[in-house]
Amino acid sequence: MAAASWRRQAPWLALPLGALQSLAFAPFGIWPLGLLALVLLWWLWEGARPRQAAATGFAFSAGLFLAGTYWLYTSIHTFGEAPIALALLLMFGLVALMGSYTALLGALLARWAPARGPWRLLAVMPAGWILMEWVRGWFLSGFPWLAVGYSQIDAPLAGYAPVLGIYGTGLAAAFTAGAVLLAASVSARHRLLLLAVVVALWGGGALLMRVEWTHPSGPPLTVALVQPSISQDLKWQASNREHTLELYHQMTESALGARLVVWPETALPEAFEDAVPYLKSIYRDARAKGTDLLLGLDRFDAAGEQPYNGLVALGDDIQWYYKRRLVPFGEFFPVPKFVRAWMRLKNLAFVDFLAGAPDQPALDAAGQKIGVTICYEDAYAVEQLAVLREATLLVNVSNDAWFGDSTAPHQHLEIARMRALEAGRWLMRSTNNGVSALIDPHGRVVARAQQFEVVVLRGEVVPYTGLTPYAVLRNWPVLGGTVLLLAVAGFAGRRRRALSVA
Repeated sequence: MAAASWRRQAPWLALPLGALQSLAFAPFGIWPLGLLALVLLWWLWEGARPRQAAATGFAFSAGLFLAGTYWLYTSIHTFGEAPIALALLLMFGLVALMGSYTALLGALLARWAPARGPWRLLAVMPAGWILMEWVRGWFLSGFPWLAVGYSQIDAPLAGYAPVLGIYGTGLAAAFTAGAVLLAASVSARHRLLLLAVVVALWGGGALLMRVEWTHPSGPPLTVALVQPSISQDLKWQASNREHTLELYHQMTESALGARLVVWPETALPEAFEDAVPYLKSIYRDARAKGTDLLLGLDRFDAAGEQPYNGLVALGDDIQWYYKRRLVPFGEFFPVPKFVRAWMRLKNLAFVDFLAGAPDQPALDAAGQKIGVTICYEDAYAVEQLAVLREATLLVNVSNDAWFGDSTAPHQHLEIARMRALEAGRWLMRSTNNGVSALIDPHGRVVARAQQFEVVVLRGEVVPYTGLTPYAVLRNWPVLGGTVLLLAVAGFAGRRRRALSVA
């Protein structure tokens, strides 16, 4: 009776568990909670019927994303000026979508997975969890935020990132969670065996962190990241335009002499075409000091109607990178015409940006090949791998001012750290108001600017060449491994059922 009562309460228990797991990610970084939350969720799933398992899984992810991405409301309503009702609809819509993935996983596990035991906890549950994270990372445009692997960036399991990527790191974490739960129900001898396997898994991660998968390809070069800390609600005001232009000019002038100066995403309150006279002056001074520029700017298409979100390299030549992954309801609006008519009626500002080509080459700047991502497209791990065959440095520019003083900029920095680790490259992260940082090939933050400070972050980065195993193999080993685990577990389950009938 007591067990049945616990099961009935499982969804309500799972909601705070999901919120608890959000503390495993930046800025809190309590990485053991990433594992503990999985252990407890999977315990709640033990013996649950499909409908109950679905409700429990939905509640868990609802708690995780409500606590972990509450800043969407700030972006949509406070700075995007959307009505409260629309902001809540979009925020809870995303939470519901994220919850539906975990709900489906819970229902499938309850219907098809072994009820309990090693196969369930060491194979089916970890493999199913990582496949679920992978699917939600690309389906319907995808939202790969808060994947469990990110919570391990400062733990030994991060050593698997250059080999198997974010999902391989997550698989190691999920296996550990399953082993911990299994250890509570087996004999002392089997418990020691599980402990030995987990120690070997974690020790292997620690040893892999010592491996140099890539190597320096030249001397260090000096860089300067411009962080002007302009509030999003002031940036586009006409009365603030001259102040913004003067601030960027002064900060850039102070940084000249560095081999490379980087501005954040959509730095100026006007498009490239309108800023050409202003930029010519800065470019002339930069060339005189031997400095190349990477500037985040909007640029209109040939017809002058739709903008690109771009990064322009001003060195010996002028080159552009255009953002490929646009933000739904931020940079494009996937809504029917009648909704657009309503938005016009309500005087809501909206414009559809154009997406850049998926196969853009690295930019030439400061004598290096630089792989670029803009804003949250660095969360799509596999999409930056192709450029690593030529890129010696990585840059991510972002405008996290959209999220105010929230956890979002810290979570975004954590994602950037994982990308640097997977790629074995230095990564320069330039943002409007933080967190700007220089990240080394091991995913360590070597220098960072304080949030909301007007500062030029100076430092040195080293160009690297070579490819990590993950850059070569991508997600295929993890995807193949998880499918194989599920297939073997399914075959073993059918064989056991056949023997029991016989």
